[in-house]
Amino acid sequence: MSVNRIIILTSTAILLAVLGFFLFGNEQEVDYSSQIKPILNKHCISCHGGVKKSGGFSVLFKEEALAITESGHPAIIPGDPENSEMIKRLTDSDPELRMPYEKAPLSEEEIDLLKTWIRQGANWGKHWAYEPIQKPSLEGKKLEAGISSESTNEEINPIDVFVGNTLETQNLNFSEEENPLKLLRRVTLDITGLPPSDSLVQVYKEGKISYDQAVDYLLSQPTYGENWASWWLDLARYADTKGYERDVSRTLWPFRDYVINSFNKDKPFDDFTIEQLAGDLLPDPTQEQLTATAFHRNTMNNDEGGTQDEEFRVSAVLDRLNTTYEVWQSTTMACVQCHSHPYDPIRHEEFYESAAFFNNTRDEDTHDEEPKLRFYSVSDEIKLHSIINWVKENKGTDAAKKRKDFLTFFEPKYEAHIAEDFDKAELIDTKWLGMWPGGSAYLRNIDTQGSDQMLMNYGTGIDGSQITIQKDGPEGEILSRFTINKTKGDEIHAFPFKEIHGKNDLYISVISPNAKPQQNTSKIIWFAFVPTLPGKEKPEFQAVQNSWESILKFNGTKLPILIENPDYMKRETRVFERGNWLVLGDKVSPDVPSELNPWKPEWPRNRLGFAYWLTDKENPLTARTLVNRVWGQLFGRGLVSTLEDMGTQSDPPSHPELLDYLSWETMNTYDWSIKQLIRQIVTSKTYKQSSVVTPELYSQDPQNKWYARGPRVRLSAEQIRDQALAVSELLSDKMFGPSVKPAQPEGIWQTVYNGESWTESEGEDRHRRGLYTFIKRTSPYPSFITFDAGSREVCLSRRIVTNTPLQALVTLNDPVFIEAAAHLGKIMAEKSKEPSQAISFGYQKLMLTPISDSKLEALTGLYQSSYSEFKNDSTAMNSFFKIEDVNTSPELAAMTVVANALLNLDEFLTKP
Repeated sequence: MSVNRIIILTSTAILLAVLGFFLFGNEQEVDYSSQIKPILNKHCISCHGGVKKSGGFSVLFKEEALAITESGHPAIIPGDPENSEMIKRLTDSDPELRMPYEKAPLSEEEIDLLKTWIRQGANWGKHWAYEPIQKPSLEGKKLEAGISSESTNEEINPIDVFVGNTLETQNLNFSEEENPLKLLRRVTLDITGLPPSDSLVQVYKEGKISYDQAVDYLLSQPTYGENWASWWLDLARYADTKGYERDVSRTLWPFRDYVINSFNKDKPFDDFTIEQLAGDLLPDPTQEQLTATAFHRNTMNNDEGGTQDEEFRVSAVLDRLNTTYEVWQSTTMACVQCHSHPYDPIRHEEFYESAAFFNNTRDEDTHDEEPKLRFYSVSDEIKLHSIINWVKENKGTDAAKKRKDFLTFFEPKYEAHIAEDFDKAELIDTKWLGMWPGGSAYLRNIDTQGSDQMLMNYGTGIDGSQITIQKDGPEGEILSRFTINKTKGDEIHAFPFKEIHGKNDLYISVISPNAKPQQNTSKIIWFAFVPTLPGKEKPEFQAVQNSWESILKFNGTKLPILIENPDYMKRETRVFERGNWLVLGDKVSPDVPSELNPWKPEWPRNRLGFAYWLTDKENPLTARTLVNRVWGQLFGRGLVSTLEDMGTQSDPPSHPELLDYLSWETMNTYDWSIKQLIRQIVTSKTYKQSSVVTPELYSQDPQNKWYARGPRVRLSAEQIRDQALAVSELLSDKMFGPSVKPAQPEGIWQTVYNGESWTESEGEDRHRRGLYTFIKRTSPYPSFITFDAGSREVCLSRRIVTNTPLQALVTLNDPVFIEAAAHLGKIMAEKSKEPSQAISFGYQKLMLTPISDSKLEALTGLYQSSYSEFKNDSTAMNSFFKIEDVNTSPELAAMTVVANALLNLDEFLTKP
């Protein structure tokens, strides 16, 4: 090549570079997350993503998008849009080649944006929600749009700075502050779920406490924990029944009480998280920490005859995984069970790597729902400690810990449903091992840990059945032989067992001269290998032995909890091909999605390490999710309106800097305190605005996305009921304990195959807060369902808010509301014999604002017409007005009708 040609080529290259600089040098860089990813998700990813990879091309992951396709060439060539097959296909005139295939073409603006992105190097970038949380600076923010440092002597709430600046960009302003008493009612309902007490209203009205002091007072009340527990129990899918067809009752109320206490103590959210996901794995866990793990025992349990326990155990494990990612990460992980996520950068294998954290728990979808935490009485606690101390003195600390664990939650043990290779034997109702006379079965891969004793939980109605357990088979070494007799229900008894080590097959057989040929000799529920107590030679031994035998008969409160398998019972986790649990793929180890924060080497590869990963300050989603959910509870919509999803298909945040500011503050300044987060929000100017909306404001912001007015949202189902009971002075302040069954319409609860019925609670239990109402998954409390509560079968991130005629029929006719109306009417009638004055008092009591003339006129007319009807029809009066020990009169019955109308008013059912 000549020197002149080299000079010409070099000059040309320099000229092109200079030209490129002038043409594109000042070009604004395209943001992948906000500009490119939405286009790919909308037009491309359904055929080129996690589900399909048509032509060998996927735009879900960077390495796949830039890889060689089936054509032999990459579809995207960074820096070269004109030669990128993707751009060629988007602009091709041939409808058989132009993409998206058989769909509308991309707009010119979208294609130009993709070209620019490729020309700039096809930089991938992260979705905004996966970026680490950085504290946004307030520097340079304008204190305008209704806020100014001269207009107030109070310190400006940073929330108002972020909201105010956004309002200014939307040509909006803050609304005026809400009427003081209406604001008090709003914040009291938000914090406690109840209307403010008369005493609080009085001291606030007299100026003896400020708004901020009222907020602090409300946050300190036990009713705060009850109100916010309802929100968390939706996420935890808490219910009082197991679900599925039989839907029998279960005991999970201690978990509900744990949640209430945690909120009231303002337990840091990171500790709250760790305890619920892995409290059992903490060093020497307390009863409270073990109770917390019932969060993931709220999964449904199928004890219908004929079901396969392993299928429903797997279902529960996957539910735990999906729920965890939804609750703490706002991530739709369920999408990844069958294939890589269609929209978010989460691979199919990563789903099962996360599932491995949850796959090693002891529960097996059994009828008894073991493992269960035992709540011992004081006398039993004394016995328990005497046993543990005895074992520690005579055999050491390790043996004492194992004994304590067993007495606390009766693990480890082998459920009898694992039996196989039956000969004249069966699984009774697919649950328990039953053997006919001369029958036998195998228990495979059993590790007795060298125990000299076996505990067996069983029941039988026959005397004299001899059971023999042999090693490996019918010709094997006899390990135990004993005779069982009639029991009173299911009992636990100990039998001597020969010490063996390692995993062995156990052959169990029975001889029973008193049983009929095809009659089960017993129902065996589980086996456990727990050594005999040491120190038999000591005089105090028998007392300790008696305590041991006594505790084995415990029949008190038992709560299903999570317990990890010991190493010798550890499960392996495999990928399910196409999500089918019967088609197993490669083995995987516990791990987390690579797109999120990295795993730290000091964390254990179990649920505890996973909980540490979730609550690590480098996790980009946990704090954002918490802040968004709390904001959504207070404003009726989140800063990200899709509360359940912050992935690439979610709505973008309306105030991204505010979301990150509060998230950073929650972790670093508030130390994960939910109370401080709530206080910060409800003391802001944004929250305290009037909720009155003008036609102009509504046309500009119908959903209140920019927060130019206060939140006006209908109350939750529980709050509606609680408020009616509170204003009628019926509400009980009793806390905790088993769920109650208040009045409900007749014929609602019809159970299948379990014989349970709705037995109405008596005394103050009839009037306890909705939080304590018994929830049957297949037949939830009717007024709650009518007002949009869930059935608690699955995690519920967001309750929809509907407006139906049936809701009015509930508040007008439901027995709870009729009773509340009768008591409220009595209170109103006792206040004044003059109907209009009594009605004015009742309205003021409920709404904290004076009644208007038009409403007073309408309600007075309602009173007069009702009074005339009841005066002329005593039968109707007596059937309508019913309060024990109160004489019925037309005046009382008519005032009850007015009270019933007040309880049905939109302004009463809606947060002001």
